[in-house]
Amino acid sequence: MDILLASLALILGNVNAAHPDANFDQLVQASLQADKATAIVQPATPGPNADPLDPVNKQDPQKDAPVVKGIYATAHSAGGSRLTTLVKLLDDTDLNSMVIDVKDDWGYITWETGNPELDAMGTTQKIIGNMPGLMSTLNEHQIYPIARIVVFKDTVLAKAKPEWSFVNPDGTLWNNGKDSFVNPYNKDVWDYNIAVAKEAVKAGFKEIQFDYVRFPEGFEKRADILQYTKDERTRIQAVAAFVKYAKEQLQPLGVRVSVDIFGYAASVPAAEGIGQDFEKISQNVDVIAPMIYPSHYSTGWFGSKVPDAAPYQTINGASKDIEKKLTTIDAKGWKPVVRPWIQDFTASWVPGYIKYGKHEIEEQVRALKENGINEFLLWNANNNYTPNVNY
Repeated sequence: MDILLASLALILGNVNAAHPDANFDQLVQASLQADKATAIVQPATPGPNADPLDPVNKQDPQKDAPVVKGIYATAHSAGGSRLTTLVKLLDDTDLNSMVIDVKDDWGYITWETGNPELDAMGTTQKIIGNMPGLMSTLNEHQIYPIARIVVFKDTVLAKAKPEWSFVNPDGTLWNNGKDSFVNPYNKDVWDYNIAVAKEAVKAGFKEIQFDYVRFPEGFEKRADILQYTKDERTRIQAVAAFVKYAKEQLQPLGVRVSVDIFGYAASVPAAEGIGQDFEKISQNVDVIAPMIYPSHYSTGWFGSKVPDAAPYQTINGASKDIEKKLTTIDAKGWKPVVRPWIQDFTASWVPGYIKYGKHEIEEQVRALKENGINEFLLWNANNNYTPNVNY
């Protein structure tokens, strides 16, 4: 454990340049606490002893969904001229899906939903100017559309509704660095994000992917000082309860629900500080998307001095940890589709890094496939993806 904690502490803050929710530099001792609760087998009808986080009538509403191999696109890319380049990439390769920001990392809803309640919040920024046209293009090219919704990191909503966020003792809004988070205990926050998700379903998205499903890094150090609404649930229970609620709200609409989660979460005990538990989140989604970029593992992980320079070895080790982590819920029939985020960027801030290109991406895909994982998503923050890759 001491080696693990030291490794986590060494992760560079620069990783946010790669994926905005993959900064582990504060995910250290206070955040890593084993969740030792014993899972209870789900009864046919939940009884008084059933775990409230157990799924009820969980079904995959899209059993005929494609084997997803996708890319990430910002709202600016999807709503602008870059879309043509991205569509051509998918036309020319085995890639078939696109994850698009519909609620971005600042909290802006990126298209005009036409929902008066959402409009009244003042949190919409029309980045995608023609959503019907975008969906028509995706459908024409047989591209599976996934809507990315950044949930609890939401500076825009926190400023508009401080009472839905965390407030300092002097009454000012608490900022976690340059960002603000809203409160995962707050049901109004849940319903707001699910309202955005429902509008994305109306727009034509087949899957809702929730990101930043957690408390901010280092929150446990301020939890007793900040002013915010809470109840008797732990942070892990609050976050997992949101995921279960979202699944129950969205499943009847025929849309899949997925969650992005720290890659480390499959390899370490539950992170009480930020409220992420790999199993409890996974059991209530259709798809779990661990962020297992090799650049985000520090020295010693999976037997590698520089995990970034060993893409096959790192992804192979991470994949095995994921499968082990899901063994218990798999036995109960609750295991989701596993669809990791992998690396299509060069992490120049990592000591000993290597340049990522065709070979490095293919090595990651090979490691996934050899572990029985056939789906994946490529992350490049600028949406500049490597050409001529055999996926």
